[in-house]
Amino acid sequence: MNQMPSLLAPAGGMRALQTALRFGADAVYCGAKQYGLRAQAGNFDEKQLEQAVTLAHAAGAQVNLTLNIFACDEDIEPLVDLAKYAVRTCCVDALIMADPGAIAAVRDALPDAEIHLSTQMSTMNARAALFWHNAGIKRIVLAREMSLDRIRAMRAALPKSCELEAFVHGAVCMSYSGRCALSKYLTGR
Repeated sequence: MNQMPSLLAPAGGMRALQTALRFGADAVYCGAKQYGLRAQAGNFDEKQLEQAVTLAHAAGAQVNLTLNIFACDEDIEPLVDLAKYAVRTCCVDALIMADPGAIAAVRDALPDAEIHLSTQMSTMNARAALFWHNAGIKRIVLAREMSLDRIRAMRAALPKSCELEAFVHGAVCMSYSGRCALSKYLTGR
């Protein structure tokens, strides 16, 4: 049985979130002020994140929080603290992550949290998707470069419990699946 696709829209700030909801987004993804790769987006502080989730849930939409940095050791504990706050206090629906160590730490702290694998991991084959799914990842955000034929083939090779997500709009990224050379210059890193 085919499942109806859902529309997930970016929400870099409250205005973008409200616009996405007004135009029928089933879910939004947003970032906090730290631990996401979209450092120059408006993003949400803790109070704004609570408000955003309340607003989205009232509209029948989900909120996915990006915690997709590639973490250094000193980032893990505060990232986990933010994940706990986001899941337990704000009730975000899922965390979008990339770093295996950060994923493991969040999984240890929040065993029931829904985690999606960021497109930053450039997942392009069913074996990689299955690896991540077996590690507790519910949804794989595929590499942006995948064709519909390759996505169909991957879907057929995976269990139905492994959800796939694909970008359907263009990307500004200048390198494979979002590891943007552009962001290096925009963020001063």
